[in-house]
Amino acid sequence: MKTAMFAALGSLALGGAGLGFAAPAMAGEAFVGVYKHDVTFIGKAVGLGAAGREGGADIHLGYRTDKLENLRWLGKPQVHTMVSINTKNTSNFVAAGFDWKVDFGQPGGFYLRPGMGLAYTDGKAKLPPANAPGLSDEERARRTYLYYHRIEFGSHVLFEPELALGYQVSDKLSVELSYTHLSNGQIFHQGKNQGLDDAGVRLVYAF
Repeated sequence: MKTAMFAALGSLALGGAGLGFAAPAMAGEAFVGVYKHDVTFIGKAVGLGAAGREGGADIHLGYRTDKLENLRWLGKPQVHTMVSINTKNTSNFVAAGFDWKVDFGQPGGFYLRPGMGLAYTDGKAKLPPANAPGLSDEERARRTYLYYHRIEFGSHVLFEPELALGYQVSDKLSVELSYTHLSNGQIFHQGKNQGLDDAGVRLVYAF
């Protein structure tokens, strides 16, 4: 039920982006990716830590507009919208934001793609304390399980920075190694901020 709801929300978001930014002929690009959910090696490498509590894979489905020429002052970004569905039905999310394709030399080879957006997750914003007084053994066990197996985001609304290293295979097709992070940034919530790191590969098809 939860996954179906997020798939529907994602379809609406992707459709809305396509209608809102499409040229007379369909423009932009679609992407699909497979990611390891809640990886820990990136957070450990940069000293930020990582939750490492949830498992499974994430399927990312998304759409990007062409470069927005009228936003030169912002570096002519592309707008992305996406939905992420977790195979274990834990923390799904939808996101939208800006990203920038930065070619290494002439267009048509390797490139970097940094991005920043906002996301909404159906994951746990707050976990109930397992040491609260008066709990039954069953309830205490349930809360303890959640503590070790669910991320406590602190907020359902989160920042969504991302970074990809891509290679343009042809005019239509690109492949990207992609990293996506979710965090409340101590702005949407003060306190718990375990966050989510996704790392994977995505295929990009230009219309």
